[in-house]
Amino acid sequence: NVLKEDGAALVHTVGHNHTTYITDPWVDRYIFPNGVLPSLKQMGAASEGLLVMEDLHNFGPDYATTLHAWHENFQAAWPELKSNYSETFKKMWEFYLLSFAGGFQARNWQLWQMVFTKKGRQQPTCRKT
Repeated sequence: NVLKEDGAALVHTVGHNHTTYITDPWVDRYIFPNGVLPSLKQMGAASEGLLVMEDLHNFGPDYATTLHAWHENFQAAWPELKSNYSETFKKMWEFYLLSFAGGFQARNWQLWQMVFTKKGRQQPTCRKT
């Protein structure tokens, strides 16, 4: 309803290879409360009849590298951060970053960017050169 008639929507989400309606209890409690990783089937069903998927790109294979870099940066910054956070927080954050990196490396999860437009949107025509 809020997308302009000629607008485009970018959806950036972590996704699951299989349709599920539950999440890991630890992740639900500490990282993404009430979050569920959608499948492509679920994304397609949610947009069907309403939007046109103009583009889908999977960054999943690269995201483990990103999570490992975040972990390295976190380790390097910890001496400065530790006065504001507990060792429990540190261990939980390390667990999150590295376990999610493993999930992406194992290809259990994907990182998608999808571009949607409204159904019936006029597309620009290509110019002949």
